[in-house]
Amino acid sequence: QVQLVESGGGLVQPGGSLRLSCAASGSIFRINVMGWYRQAPGKEREFIAFITSAGSTNYADSVKGRFTISRDNAKNTVYLQMNSLKPEDTAVYYCNVPQTGSWGQGTQVTVSS
Repeated sequence: QVQLVESGGGLVQPGGSLRLSCAASGSIFRINVMGWYRQAPGKEREFIAFITSAGSTNYADSVKGRFTISRDNAKNTVYLQMNSLKPEDTAVYYCNVPQTGSWGQGTQVTVSS
């Protein structure tokens, strides 16, 4: 199985930036796709971005141009650089490995003055 450990969440002012990290470990030969989702209170979990081992990316329209997903294949770690943050970005952010149905524990991001 794959275990995912997230970090980097916190409180940030509107217009600020945060960088989330998610490190994967466990018994898997190669992780192809890693992604990020978020969930705000009372709302469904929302797709944010994914990245393949080859570097192909895809973003939700709500974050396109503001967020950047990247990864370090040697460390099986995926990152989410979040810029120009808005209060609407407030949510718990989760990383995901769809090959194994693995999810991280989630990290809280709060955007507020």
